[in-house]
Amino acid sequence: MADKTARLFAIIDTLRRHRRPVTADALAEEQGVSVRTLYRDIQTLIALGAPVEGEAGVGYVLRPGFFLPPLMFTPEELEALVLGARWVEGRQDGSLSRAAGQALAKIAAASPDELKRRIDEAGLWPVNSRWRETDAPLLATVREAMRAEKVLHIDYADEKGTATERSIWPAALAYFEDKQIIAAWCLLRQDFRSFRIDRIAAARIGDAGFGRRRAVLMADWWRRNGWDDAS
Repeated sequence: MADKTARLFAIIDTLRRHRRPVTADALAEEQGVSVRTLYRDIQTLIALGAPVEGEAGVGYVLRPGFFLPPLMFTPEELEALVLGARWVEGRQDGSLSRAAGQALAKIAAASPDELKRRIDEAGLWPVNSRWRETDAPLLATVREAMRAEKVLHIDYADEKGTATERSIWPAALAYFEDKQIIAAWCLLRQDFRSFRIDRIAAARIGDAGFGRRRAVLMADWWRRNGWDDAS
């Protein structure tokens, strides 16, 4: 039964990845079963309420809008989730740190006992360096400006300690082990600049929006840095 359950989840995942009908032959080959067994699996999924449409000889599709909790993970997928969530949870980034722990708890709460056990026994723990707790509200403000695509006004000090006022469009926030860096379009310089969080004395979100979508900004930033092929 465990093998069949895992196979049913895998079939749903395959159909979810494809917009066009997937033939029974292709599905059966991917799952390592006979076409006859695949037909029975499809009928089981339909009986369980999965909106699978199609017929033998044509292929099968999953109707748009269907959501299935991703409770079936490979060992590597689960370890990646646990390690990533624990790393973020250990950051001094207030709501983001709490959200990481809550997300992992939700996955565990909605999982079968075997998956819960594997989460607890993953054995992967990030080594967290010391972060300035006072940066947490500032990091939350930067993330809010990024989500809303609003200009961010900052009081900034350069490496020599010279204080300036800048208005920026924050495109990305990079978390290093010992610092955080904002990649942004600087309205003063009319160019991309990087700003260290620990050099920002104050920040507030303005009313004006970005002059370009943040996705466009990031694409420009990748090109400026010679990473045209970055996905």
